[in-house]
Amino acid sequence: MNVRNVTLTLGAGEAKVDILKGIDLEVRHGETVALLGASGSGKSSLMAVLAGLERATGGVIETGGADFGQLDEDGLARARRGRIGIILQAFHLLPTMTALENVAVPLELAGVEGAFDRAREELARVGLAARTGHYPAQLSGGEQQRVAIARALAPRPEIIFADEPTGNLDARTGVQAMDLLFARQAETGATLFIITHDPALAARCGRVVEMQDGRIVSDHAGGVR
Repeated sequence: MNVRNVTLTLGAGEAKVDILKGIDLEVRHGETVALLGASGSGKSSLMAVLAGLERATGGVIETGGADFGQLDEDGLARARRGRIGIILQAFHLLPTMTALENVAVPLELAGVEGAFDRAREELARVGLAARTGHYPAQLSGGEQQRVAIARALAPRPEIIFADEPTGNLDARTGVQAMDLLFARQAETGATLFIITHDPALAARCGRVVEMQDGRIVSDHAGGVR
């Protein structure tokens, strides 16, 4: 991934707000990177731009050979599909679907053959082989996050974004979920971005990119697992 002079501005006139202010970032395939910063620093906005969920106002974002700045909404959706996995703080599981369906249905919609078999395999890898028929309301917070991890990894993405992935979990469960995520990342070789305000979690990544007021203010090694 290669990012050059990326800006993001919302609103117009007196209501205009500069969210990202000239971001430069180069990430090698397979790296683990933490985007660290306080609330309002721009880290989640940067994630949205890097993942193709939000269109940058200016600059260049090259991901997997695609220039996100040159793509329309349909093009961004196609570029994300199968290439980018996203894990969110609130899990965002569909309450009327079982754990298995939450993982398999997005694969089916993307045209993946054997979607349910792959979903069962991925759920087994995160320790939920016995919980595939349970609905989100029947699962603990940690189990729901494991389903979210399985859903993000099932398409075999090149890049995984995890936005405050431990925010809705207690400390012990959060550590367990992150142990699992780092283990699966190591197995798949995907690039992993973790967006967090927690320095301890950030330090578990090989690289820590600190943000403040829409700018990168530090880029240094982490590496504490």
